[in-house]
Amino acid sequence: MKIYTRTGDAGETSLFGGTRVSKADSRVDAYGEVDELNAWLGLARAAGLDPDLDQPLVRIQQDLFALGAQLADPGERIAERVVKASLTESDVGRLESLIDRLESELPPLRRFILAGGAHAGAALHVARTVCRRAERRMVSLTPAPDAVLIKYVNRLSDLLFVLARVANHRAGVPEIEW
Repeated sequence: MKIYTRTGDAGETSLFGGTRVSKADSRVDAYGEVDELNAWLGLARAAGLDPDLDQPLVRIQQDLFALGAQLADPGERIAERVVKASLTESDVGRLESLIDRLESELPPLRRFILAGGAHAGAALHVARTVCRRAERRMVSLTPAPDAVLIKYVNRLSDLLFVLARVANHRAGVPEIEW
């Protein structure tokens, strides 16, 4: 199989099920944002994270493939047939548990903090903002995505903020308050 198909040369792409849409379609934009988020997580991982931070990010990257697949499927047929393309409330709970565990090692927030820090922490801060942008794109879709997808992305942005703080804290990089 070749990497290029030439089917997108006229500015169109296919959604799951074969429906052709413009590459400027809001649904394509939404799953493109999720793809960018996934790439930023890869960059954060490449910057070097402790294994207890890296391993959850691998799972999240897999989750983001499932999320993108569901966004590319407005007919909501893929999750019924492909288990790994499904996100559930338990996935949201997994993110919440990780947030709670990681926050326990951080000093409490007193003010807003500036994004930055160590390479991994800074990349996670960028990933957080891309995650928020993906969420904004997702909530604008018609038909609306499954509510659990919105919850997942909302919780993920919270987790990415905490991960950035933890990565910087462990690297000994102080937070700069605003």
